[in-house]
Amino acid sequence: MYERLISQLAHVELLTPSPEESLRFFTDVFGLEESGRDDGSVYLRCWGDFFFHSVQLTEAAEPAVGHIGWRTAGPDQLELVVERLEKAGVGEGWIEPQPGQGSAFRYRGPGGHLHEVFWEVERYEAPPEKRSAFPARPQTPTARGVGPRQLDHVTVMTRDPYGDSEWYRDTLGYRFMEYTVLDENPDLVVFSMVTTNEKSHDLGLIADFTDVPGRLHHLAFWVDAVEDVLRAADVLMEAGTHIEFGPGRHGMGEQTYLYFREPGGLRLEVNSGGYRNYQPDWQPVKWRPSQGSNTMYRNLSMPDSMLDAFPAAAPSPEVEAPAVNPWAQGAVH
Repeated sequence: MYERLISQLAHVELLTPSPEESLRFFTDVFGLEESGRDDGSVYLRCWGDFFFHSVQLTEAAEPAVGHIGWRTAGPDQLELVVERLEKAGVGEGWIEPQPGQGSAFRYRGPGGHLHEVFWEVERYEAPPEKRSAFPARPQTPTARGVGPRQLDHVTVMTRDPYGDSEWYRDTLGYRFMEYTVLDENPDLVVFSMVTTNEKSHDLGLIADFTDVPGRLHHLAFWVDAVEDVLRAADVLMEAGTHIEFGPGRHGMGEQTYLYFREPGGLRLEVNSGGYRNYQPDWQPVKWRPSQGSNTMYRNLSMPDSMLDAFPAAAPSPEVEAPAVNPWAQGAVH
């Protein structure tokens, strides 16, 4: 049964080898707002994000994800989450308050990614010139670049998407929403989605056939309408940004999508639409690619570059074999 322990995906730290170029892209082309700087990081947010930041941009040797931040549903829920993480043996301990948030407890997810959970946050306060006519908005919409409204979800790589989804459900109260298997190997789950709220997902999990843990596939942002996704494609192309995949529509989640890369090499997504699901006893739905799990209209071919993840890593033959040969020794189930 669903337990509302985590409120939402609050922020993601992105590592970039091109910090100046990445920052220029995120602010001037993508249209994020800068909130502050600290110890080699720049903090950014979408115009509709209520907290101090939703993206932390940090210089590093190669593109990757630093950590993923989640806000709990309350202070009592934070205590319960920490208790469960320690019992599961994945806790890495508390860290001192950081820009935009209070103390956080860090842990390693089953895919090797660093996460943190916290309750106390700093809410964004708009200066007079950015205050919206809509009192419930944190600020007026930005007229610069793509201008996404909110951070939407993060999708990561892992050896066992189905098993990880069960772990997030059983340990942290996420709902396990949907998953897809290969048509040619129905025992192999290649993608799954879990959520902390009524969205289709705020955490996606893709099968990783390398031996490198903790890799990122993409970070996604939400815009109000499908037309805004199409406008984003125009804005990006006019700025010289290559469109990697889309626009199109996913069957899983039902979002209209657009994928592209920022100057540091990381993949971003702009999406809109999708469903809202409030059922606490929801059971995960199984898909196949032939049903349109990735491309619902089934008239687009996903480019091979969409298999790239960050940091880059070569597939392990022992791990990759079951994906193409159901009878390979040690097949993944």
